[in-house]
Amino acid sequence: MRMRARVEYDGTDFAGFQLQLRARTVQGELEAALGTLSGGRRVRVDAAGRTDAGVHATGQVIAFSWTGRLTVTELGRALDALLPADVAVRDLRRAPIGFRPRYAARYRDYRYTVWNGPRSPLRERFALGVRVPLDTAAMARAGSVLVGRHDFSAFGAVDRQPVRTLHGVRVRREGRLVTVDVRGDAFLRHMVRRVVAALLLVGRGEVEVSAVAEALASRRPAFHGAVAPAKGLCLRRVVMGRVAREMNGDT
Repeated sequence: MRMRARVEYDGTDFAGFQLQLRARTVQGELEAALGTLSGGRRVRVDAAGRTDAGVHATGQVIAFSWTGRLTVTELGRALDALLPADVAVRDLRRAPIGFRPRYAARYRDYRYTVWNGPRSPLRERFALGVRVPLDTAAMARAGSVLVGRHDFSAFGAVDRQPVRTLHGVRVRREGRLVTVDVRGDAFLRHMVRRVVAALLLVGRGEVEVSAVAEALASRRPAFHGAVAPAKGLCLRRVVMGRVAREMNGDT
């Protein structure tokens, strides 16, 4: 059987999603649990996105092939019992043969969270603490510049195919909590965090909105390659096979 599931994880203590030698990863934990349940045979896990070290997820989508005797319900319960406290599997169910979430995904939703207030150890485990006031209206205007299909070389690692489509960048404030939601068909490595770093520069008044458009057009590393810390980023949702709805840029 081909299986799919939604995975939630606290990325703080992981070296990222993708399997790595001598490093703790989300894929490694999932495959270790599945290997135990399959009698030591490796069960390869595919994912919709390879999140970086320190990045969290509430809506990562995975798939794997299962040949064991456990039913879907039994398998879900067994995984829940074996996985560590910072990883959980949800909505486990059968999928079509050959289903690979990375290629089946229509779009992905990421959220970057900023705590724009006094130092808060609990909030800042999953958010970037910024002490100076942020102009979220200016950040939203800068985000709107990036919406559409562009060469995002300025905001991501070197890639042979740097053209991506952003369906929306939305900046909102609720009290001292500022969120940046980014929706796209796919992303270059570090792309969301580099976009957020640029928006934060605008929000702090260090650069103008026009500088973001100029950076995009230049295709050179934007703002000296500034990257927002990983801890504020979360993969919230992966949607399969549906046309993406546009997001507005309101605050």
